[in-house]
Amino acid sequence: MDVMKTYILLIVALIAIAGCAQTNSSNTYAENDSPNIPADMNTSDFSRQSSGNGNGGQLTIRQGQFFTYAVPPGWRVSEDGQFAVVLVAPDNAAVTIMVGNSGMPVNYPPGQYLYEKLIAGGYTNLQLSQPRQGTPVTGCQYAYTFDYTYSVNGVPCRGQATCSVAPSYDAATMVVTCAASQASQWQSYASWLPQVAAQFSANNGAAFGMRGIMQQNLQNSTAYGEAARQYREWSQQNWQQVTDQRNQSQDRNNQQFRENLGAVQSYTNPYDSRSVELPTTHSYYWVNRQGTTWGTNDPGENPNVGSTQEWMRMQKQ
Repeated sequence: MDVMKTYILLIVALIAIAGCAQTNSSNTYAENDSPNIPADMNTSDFSRQSSGNGNGGQLTIRQGQFFTYAVPPGWRVSEDGQFAVVLVAPDNAAVTIMVGNSGMPVNYPPGQYLYEKLIAGGYTNLQLSQPRQGTPVTGCQYAYTFDYTYSVNGVPCRGQATCSVAPSYDAATMVVTCAASQASQWQSYASWLPQVAAQFSANNGAAFGMRGIMQQNLQNSTAYGEAARQYREWSQQNWQQVTDQRNQSQDRNNQQFRENLGAVQSYTNPYDSRSVELPTTHSYYWVNRQGTTWGTNDPGENPNVGSTQEWMRMQKQ
């Protein structure tokens, strides 16, 4: 039975569904020799299990690009990316998986999120227990824990998973931590491995795509602000145009009223474009360069005929 192949298929599928995490399994971790065993962890069970695998009984702390997490002795880091961290036991019979996503809908069912992550790993006969209150991982507000059974390529397996949630006003970050093994070995792992799976924290703002979500919100806010600014400018310009048109209309009305009251008509001097008010006693006016005006009611009369001066006809405004 190729157990190694089974877990590799499981890991690859879970990582793919998590959001195309970037593999970083090279030697880029900072290791600390001090143990990171929680106070409530059964250290005797941990030491006995570790010793049974021919390893020491100390957890080490590794810091990857996006997460800091605990690694049992002899276990290898199969994946350390933006969305997932996967650890595999020395005999390939057990695994811990942490996978999460930001930007999930608020109130998205934790059980459904967990089921989707597990079923994407190629599980068959997947069965989840009823949820119970769990301990949320660092940065999350609440959590639910599930026991589950499944089969991979006919191998019966058991595990425990916790789905932690960090809600915000318009989206949520959801994180699943899983500890699983072949069913025949689960009893020896059940007392400590789920706690090891939960020993991680994000050390990079881009973990789970959170920076992308934050940037999108910022872009949305910027776009909203830009739209609001453009609307204010449009509104101001539109109102100014209305005001200008009203003022112009009032000016025309006032001018007409003044002309009617004074029996005058406004003309434009073609030499300097100035406005000149002339009596309504004549229908046509001419002007020379000195500003002298000449009026007539005969449209065919032209003062340039027989004159040594230049006369130009004035246009009514």
